[in-house]
Amino acid sequence: MRNQVTEVEGSRALPFGRAAQKARTAGAPESRRDQVLTTNVGLHIPAGLAFEEWERAGRQLSGLLNSSSWWLGDWLVYGKDHYADRYERGIRAAGLQYQTLRNYAWVSRRFELYRRRSALSFQHHAELASLPVEEQETWLDRAERMKWSTKQLRNALRAHRDGTPPAADAGEASTRRLAVPDNRLQWWHKAAEQSGTELAEWVMHTLDAAADRVLKEGGMRQAALE
Repeated sequence: MRNQVTEVEGSRALPFGRAAQKARTAGAPESRRDQVLTTNVGLHIPAGLAFEEWERAGRQLSGLLNSSSWWLGDWLVYGKDHYADRYERGIRAAGLQYQTLRNYAWVSRRFELYRRRSALSFQHHAELASLPVEEQETWLDRAERMKWSTKQLRNALRAHRDGTPPAADAGEASTRRLAVPDNRLQWWHKAAEQSGTELAEWVMHTLDAAADRVLKEGGMRQAALE
């Protein structure tokens, strides 16, 4: 009896999984029996799929969702630039919503391809699209370095505009207070300014780097003793 998943008309296999990787390495056709398949109306997931494969599928689907915003934005930008009198017909023929596409296209125009950060989502870029290029780069650097979520980036932007500390996300640790001599605080402010970051961000980044270095050195010493 043929596997039910392989009989889905118009289905496509997502290119991941141990079986798919082995098939590609060997140059053999990929078997669909143990792969997640995409269709126009959903996913077909094989019974007994390993957790690692399911998790990998989620990461890939998330990446496709993020990339599709850029793809559609670039598609509309090209259409507007090359088919000024016909691009709206193309949108209707594709069954797409112009308002959504217009938002995608606006962000795409604001960020040329070489300026887009693959480590950040389309929505990260959308939060910064209205800013001048220099400020966009500054905030992209911060978001990438601090591994901010979209919400954290939005909070940091709002706090920067309002001149207030960023609001903590639910579940974050409560604020800790540390007594610091004035001369040292001024020294830290100067270092933060020279690095182009806010003081709180500079302190966290510096402490994280120091902790990482100490822990790695401690791990190496422990390994040497064992």
